[in-house]
Amino acid sequence: MPFFSIIIPLYNKEKFVEKTLKSVLNQTFTDFEIIMVNDGSTDESESIIFGFKDERVNYFSKRNEGVSTARNFGIEKAVADYICFLDADDFWYPTFLETLHTYIQKLPEEKVFGLAYEIETEEKIFPAEYSITKLNDFEIVDYFEGSKKSSVLWTSSAGFHKDVFAVAGNFDKKIKSGQDIDLWIRIGLIYPIVFIQKIQARYVYDFESLSRNLKYLNKKMDFTKFAVEEKTNESLKYFLDLNRFSLAIKSKLINDSKSFQEFYNGIDLNKLPLKKRVLLKLPGFVLKTLIAVQVKLANSGLGNSVFR
Repeated sequence: MPFFSIIIPLYNKEKFVEKTLKSVLNQTFTDFEIIMVNDGSTDESESIIFGFKDERVNYFSKRNEGVSTARNFGIEKAVADYICFLDADDFWYPTFLETLHTYIQKLPEEKVFGLAYEIETEEKIFPAEYSITKLNDFEIVDYFEGSKKSSVLWTSSAGFHKDVFAVAGNFDKKIKSGQDIDLWIRIGLIYPIVFIQKIQARYVYDFESLSRNLKYLNKKMDFTKFAVEEKTNESLKYFLDLNRFSLAIKSKLINDSKSFQEFYNGIDLNKLPLKKRVLLKLPGFVLKTLIAVQVKLANSGLGNSVFR
């Protein structure tokens, strides 16, 4: 039985998937299986996968049902005790699995591991920013305290014992945008996170993702799942409010006043930074201008998204 099961959902990524798959097959730690789930691609992705002749690659093709269903399908097929995900347009450094394996051996009682990553834009590559003071090569953190900037769990740079999904559940297939954060919240309410400070993965930033995500505001994260917990967990409450803020801004951008008011009403404005409170008051046309500037800065590695 392999040590890792690596789940790669695939939907129309013919420009990226070869590089992604090579980054796995070139790992220094080689005891793994790959579960490639083609979620109804209509481009040449499948023919690219068939060009790889490696017995560790297990290929499945299914009708298009969304990335959550594809990842859940992979979890069901996985045979290893530890599961990793990798999106078909991101990639790993050669020592990703070796590094993860080292910390799993060092901390056998822990179940959830996140590794630092970097971001590639059209102009620059730069490290993600975290709200964790770098004191050691790793820290065991509360998910919500550690994720006030970048999340300490990112889909393409984390590892999970398979028991985590039996306890916390799988990806919610009803959610089309933010399904990963929804799962990380459920996991964070149960498990501490081992956060490894060494950068081992790269997120290839897609500037078209914002317009795609705006289409799915009606299939957003369901905050009512956590209504009881956020009343007594201040860190969770603040984390959820950051996500409400993000969705409120996105609602204003598409002139969805009903959704905006729903997200806005759920925020504890007294705890929100002044900058964010001001942004919530601005009209949509001003926000669009500010976001265009902020995206340009983020593309150059000079700033973070306006949404967090």
